[in-house]
Amino acid sequence: MHLPPYTTLHVTVDAGIARIVLDNPPVNVLGGTLIRELHDLLARVRDERSVRVLVFSSANPEFFLAHVDIHILDEMEELKEIADRDPHLNLFQGVGELLRHQPQVSIIELAGTARAGGAEFVAAADMAFAARETARLGQTETLMGIVPGGGGTQYLRRRVGRNRALELLLTADAVDADTAAAYGWINRAVPAAELHAFVDDVARKIAALPPEVVAAVKRVVPPDDLSEDLRAEDAAWAELVSGDLPARLMTGALERGAQTPEGERSLETLMRAVAADV
Repeated sequence: MHLPPYTTLHVTVDAGIARIVLDNPPVNVLGGTLIRELHDLLARVRDERSVRVLVFSSANPEFFLAHVDIHILDEMEELKEIADRDPHLNLFQGVGELLRHQPQVSIIELAGTARAGGAEFVAAADMAFAARETARLGQTETLMGIVPGGGGTQYLRRRVGRNRALELLLTADAVDADTAAAYGWINRAVPAAELHAFVDDVARKIAALPPEVVAAVKRVVPPDDLSEDLRAEDAAWAELVSGDLPARLMTGALERGAQTPEGERSLETLMRAVAADV
């Protein structure tokens, strides 16, 4: 199949598997270009019968998707066309819902960190496998003075249960792969040295099935309809993000090194320091 030259995605297709490498340096934030290119790619492969599995990994072994780009609110006018595609979802929910309803089986190969919008992307996929020694997942939005706005509240609650979702949302702590697997956030933790081979084996087994079988399994195990809950999430996010506090917290975070490798390695500590000064 023919694909355009993306700038934040590297895509190869072989034996029914599209391997998609996310590459938006320095820390793989989910920015406007990456959102546009994900929409374009998923639309192009949607009706491609030769593609049965989508495997997402990162060009940066330390960061899968750090989080949504803190500057994204400055790009909303340029992203309006994408945001308007589904009037019932906001821009960030649109990414997760597009992935959740993709006909192909989607698999995350998580070697590094995924926070906030990155964690939402992981939870939106059909399956996720993570490196035991190096992977981390966190919904850190409350440290920015907001709630998750890309489906995270609902994806998390359905994966881990209400009590654990409240723990993860309100502590905003990043957890390791074993904890994420025990909670049900991901499928399982795998030794880092074995992760790629393990994911490749899972993908190949699925891709070897007849296309109609893969489609039938996805059809009879459908994603939940989250329409009402996502509207409630968006309303809560919009109310908070329009206030003064999130802007001050985000500005402070950028000043202290957010969206740099050094700052992102201990983002929770950085954000708590910012909050103490605001």
